[in-house]
Amino acid sequence: MQRIKTLTVFLTLFSLTVLHAKERPNVLFILSEDQGSQLGFLGTAGLQTPNLDSIARSGVYFDNAFVAYPVCSASKAAFYTALHNHTNGILNNTHNFHKPADQVTPGEKSNPLAQTNRIKDPFITLTEVLSANGYFQGVTHKLHVLPNEKFPYDRFMHGRPEEIRTFLDAAKKNERPFFLMVNIPNSHRPYPNSEKKKIRVDPNQVSLPKFLPDSPVVRRDWAEYLAGIEEVDSIVGDTMRLLQASGEAENTIVIYMSDHGPTFQHGKMTLYNLGLRVPLAISGPGIPSGIRTKALASELDLMPTLIELVNRRSENELKIPGTTDNQFPYRLDGISLADVIEGKEGAKGHQNIFAEISNEGVLPNKGIQERSVFDGRWKLIYRENVEKGWRQVNADSRMYPTWGNRTYDETIRLREQFPMQYRVLAEMDPQNLGGNVERLELYDLKNDPDELNNLVNDKEVSKHRERLYAALRQWAHESKDPAIHPPAIELIMPQPPH
Repeated sequence: MQRIKTLTVFLTLFSLTVLHAKERPNVLFILSEDQGSQLGFLGTAGLQTPNLDSIARSGVYFDNAFVAYPVCSASKAAFYTALHNHTNGILNNTHNFHKPADQVTPGEKSNPLAQTNRIKDPFITLTEVLSANGYFQGVTHKLHVLPNEKFPYDRFMHGRPEEIRTFLDAAKKNERPFFLMVNIPNSHRPYPNSEKKKIRVDPNQVSLPKFLPDSPVVRRDWAEYLAGIEEVDSIVGDTMRLLQASGEAENTIVIYMSDHGPTFQHGKMTLYNLGLRVPLAISGPGIPSGIRTKALASELDLMPTLIELVNRRSENELKIPGTTDNQFPYRLDGISLADVIEGKEGAKGHQNIFAEISNEGVLPNKGIQERSVFDGRWKLIYRENVEKGWRQVNADSRMYPTWGNRTYDETIRLREQFPMQYRVLAEMDPQNLGGNVERLELYDLKNDPDELNNLVNDKEVSKHRERLYAALRQWAHESKDPAIHPPAIELIMPQPPH
């Protein structure tokens, strides 16, 4: 009799365990703004990020994670759709209507930018997928993608702790899995002003990229940027404590990423490493801890990866709205990295990572079209319309009074002392500083991580130029990129003198 009771208790506990394992996991997506891959975890000089480091160590950290477009709205559109921006429809920053679709006014809807810079109708967003499957969804700070109808969040919040606590309580009360997007703007300019507010980061202890002039002013600017990241870290700590207090931490997939790099030359709105490479960590139930992978990952992979991770932890597959077979009715540019995350033998990331900048928007002419391809070591950048087009330079990449950018004016002031650093700045802002923008660039990031030595004319590495250019041409063709038409490479390479 005792054995029967013991067996009954065991089977009951087993069935409860199975039931819990089959519940759909929650998702906490932490998105910092304008933060490159600078973390204490990565050894960034002068920086302390214990909470972000904890997330990185508790799961899988991607050393080679990149955005598809290095500006806010376009980057968000890429991970929400798993489609490159020349496909999904958002080619630059658009309006931020941080509210439900039924509260967007007719005037806001009819705004010309809102009509043109938006996700195209046929494409399905991650928010729509999760909404169709019963997820309770919240977003903090800003939405910054359009149209709002494609982002049916249940709650639009400012990000205050009490709001997040109330959101988590509501999800539990209603017995619904949650998706919470926590946008954290503190690593976006303006950074903490160390002339008015004491910061922990010591400018004398930081290590500047080689493309920035090494002066006290620039060191202060970089230190303030790192101080902004430390503020992000503090908010992340508060958020993780709220998750723990909710009792849902063990059943929550946590994603931490940034939307693109910071506002320095070679950063935001450029296709260089500082602009494209971002921190990416994923942890949660069934995900091994303490793993660092070199697999090439794109933000485009987040939606298919998340769907796959949820499906593997659920009784039923997520339904894709408007379909009968739970398959997207078009090809996604992103791939699932679930096997990489779960440590499956032979799992791989991308062979090549592609990115783009359209430079279309508030410009006096059609801007320069820019595309890049990276294979883990070699980076090729291709451009069109360099002779007549402009490059868009965001205000926070230039202005001190509003955005606290100390580096732009300081680089100009020190152009005689730091000519290479001024050249890099002038290339970023050619219409104002007269910089020469190259049509084709090739960099060896293993030996030149700051991308300062353009090897495109070096015969010894020409095989990498040919290989990557061919891959970029094929990608442009297969993805139906309407804005570029890469010719045969011999037509754009400089001809040797007779």
